[in-house]
Amino acid sequence: MFILLSIFMVLPVLLLANSEAPNALAFAESAAICLGVGVIGILLTRGSASDLKPRFMFVLTVSSWFILSMLSGLPFYLSDLNLTLAEAFFESTSGITTTGATILSGLDSMDQDLLLWRSILQWLGGIGIIGMFVAVLPFLRVGGMRLFATESSEWTDKALPRMKTLSRGLLVVYLAFSIIAVLTYWFSGMTLFDAFNHGLTSIATGGFSTSDLSMGKFDSNLILLEATFFMMLGSLPFFLFVREMHGQHGVLFRDQQVRLFLTILLVIPALLTAYRYTISDGSLNLIDGYVETLFNVTSVVTTTGYASSDYSAWGPLAFVVFFFLMFVGGCSGSTAGGMKIFRFQLSLIVLREQLMRLLHPRAVFTRNYNGRPVSDEIIASMIAYTFIFLLSLLLITLAMAALQLDFITSLTSALTVLTNVGPGLGPIGGPATNFAPMPEMAKWILSVGMLMGRLEIISVVIVLSPAFWRT
Repeated sequence: MFILLSIFMVLPVLLLANSEAPNALAFAESAAICLGVGVIGILLTRGSASDLKPRFMFVLTVSSWFILSMLSGLPFYLSDLNLTLAEAFFESTSGITTTGATILSGLDSMDQDLLLWRSILQWLGGIGIIGMFVAVLPFLRVGGMRLFATESSEWTDKALPRMKTLSRGLLVVYLAFSIIAVLTYWFSGMTLFDAFNHGLTSIATGGFSTSDLSMGKFDSNLILLEATFFMMLGSLPFFLFVREMHGQHGVLFRDQQVRLFLTILLVIPALLTAYRYTISDGSLNLIDGYVETLFNVTSVVTTTGYASSDYSAWGPLAFVVFFFLMFVGGCSGSTAGGMKIFRFQLSLIVLREQLMRLLHPRAVFTRNYNGRPVSDEIIASMIAYTFIFLLSLLLITLAMAALQLDFITSLTSALTVLTNVGPGLGPIGGPATNFAPMPEMAKWILSVGMLMGRLEIISVVIVLSPAFWRT
């Protein structure tokens, strides 16, 4: 992984002319460090056992994401931006976890090689997240992900051929969507540089932009609708696209996650547009208002983090709606963060079961989701994830408040990093601002929160628990 990262580190310099890559030395030094770490690791572990038991997989998954975040921050730290270590780590972690929160401003005039590196980081993080959700987390039985286990989630010799086939399919789909997004933006009026960056970050549901105004820079309903479509694509289960590609037609729209996800994105923007029209006394242009609302709702639900305007100023109801939308997230097996649609659906199944038990105490109930039985193990795993998520939200909010940040900033910053949404709703780190004014310690805490959220929290908690290391 470190050697691959070093290869991608030279791409910003290779893709841009020398005059547009003033930080070439920083990228070369960073690539050399990553390559050195990777080569040393290979030499030190040559001939070691490679049996990937769950305990080893937990360590590998958590440590690799943390170390990759640190190494990918080297170009920012060594560049002429004069960032502190905490700021460089925050920016790279936000990129690799596809969160989209930033401490940088003046993006419109920033060196293009650094802007391109931010987008590449999110694109790499996106494909890494898909692979983790499809093959690793079901194997580790984290947060109810066992529900999506396939033969390719089993790390056995028998399953390896299927895993290779699935991996190739996921990469082909991800590359195809990325290329289509780049070309679509380019043909719609973006410069090739802007189109390339936004194409990568749209499919990765990352949200890094080349302008401080984010997507508001382009002032085009067409581009906002295109971005909405690509954010939706990135938030759908990629393994279902692979199945469609292999002739299993219709599986995408038969999936319960997908149907609820699309329903949310159809209903809520329409209701919010009506609300905005009402409080504006009819002065809001309905078409422009709906496109803008649809785009920003999709950006928050898919945890992308783009913004076309300051939606936190749309009125009290819109503020509250956006706050709760930050919890939702996309579908499992996508690049999106959040709590995921399937957990809300499983919660409703359990709630219905409990209500029916009150009416029929002796009845026997079966739980099914997408035509598959839901075991008590999956429900218990989901409940554990929900509890640890809320506990983490509480602790990070308290930590932010202890650093003298206001309640809204503390709460929404904690929530946005755990769900990997990007912007919060407070005066610091909101859709119209960034996280630069926060104290250094807050940036460290929020960076760890981004990694915890991306790794489904429980993975990190397990590795940090003393019981994990006793045997």
